[in-house]
Amino acid sequence: MRSSAWQKSSYSGANDECIEVRATDEVIELRESDDGNVIVRTTPARFAALLRDTKAGTFDHHAG
Repeated sequence: MRSSAWQKSSYSGANDECIEVRATDEVIELRESDDGNVIVRTTPARFAALLRDTKAGTFDHHAG
C-alpha cells in the first residue's frame, strides 16, 4: 500500500493537538497528532463531503 506523508494544518503551528491526514492508494487516513496509534479511514468522496459540510457550518452547533 503506497501512502503519502502525514500532513497537518499550517494553523496548528508547533502544537501537537491537531488532526493529521494522508492519502493512501484507495483511502484517506486521519489521526490525532498526539495519539498516532488511532487511525480513522474513509473514502475520498466521504472525506470531501466532510470538508464541504464543515466549511458550510453544518457542524457548528456542536462547538462548545
